[in-house]
Amino acid sequence: MPVLEMKVTGMTCGHCVQSVTKAIQARDPHARVQVDLAEGLVSAETALDRLSAVQAIEAAGYKVLPCARD
Repeated sequence: MPVLEMKVTGMTCGHCVQSVTKAIQARDPHARVQVDLAEGLVSAETALDRLSAVQAIEAAGYKVLPCARD
């Protein structure tokens, strides 16, 4: 599965990490999600495309910033 890397704002605690992880896994139960809270980075090994992952995170109340690669 491809790995998506996203810069996410608004994450401040462990609950935020769980919310972002659950948001992605709700759309792809087999996704592996890693969150670097200090850097605001989310890496997801998922079958989702970038748009679907961004929509899932933003539906959970967080903002995904554009990456230089996007």
